[in-house]
Amino acid sequence: MKCENCNKTATVHLTEIKGGKKYEKHLCEQCAAAAEGLPVKSHMPINELLTNFVMAHSGLPAKEQSLTCEHCGITWAEFRQNGLLGCPNDYVAFEKELTPLLARAHDGATHHVGKQPTRRGGSGVPMKRHVDIARLRKDLQKAIEAEDYEKAAKLRDQIKEAEG
Repeated sequence: MKCENCNKTATVHLTEIKGGKKYEKHLCEQCAAAAEGLPVKSHMPINELLTNFVMAHSGLPAKEQSLTCEHCGITWAEFRQNGLLGCPNDYVAFEKELTPLLARAHDGATHHVGKQPTRRGGSGVPMKRHVDIARLRKDLQKAIEAEDYEKAAKLRDQIKEAEG
């Protein structure tokens, strides 16, 4: 394949997606360095290439690395490494990052409702069902707001079934 600029052999192939369209460029090393500002090294050893790739994709974004709890001093990166939070304030300090993790771990629930007995004292009415109905109603409201009416209909049916 020839370089688009100078007709030398193209060794750098760039693919960009902008606005849903795919754009490809085929350049020689000199044109890639001059036109795109890409530092191209000839004959880079494969182990160096793989090391650079892994190092570039292994770290957290700089914004997440700088998140720190002002009470206990734990960083988001430390939490990601150890899986342990330092104090109750960490839920506030890392709320944006923790919410998706909690939602995945608890079937979409992001708020702790406390541990409750499975049955109310003396009434025999299951408590867990009450909590599930509240969660289903909350999910129903979200589905309606998102105009996902198929999901809303399923949730409505689940609520009717749970209410008996």
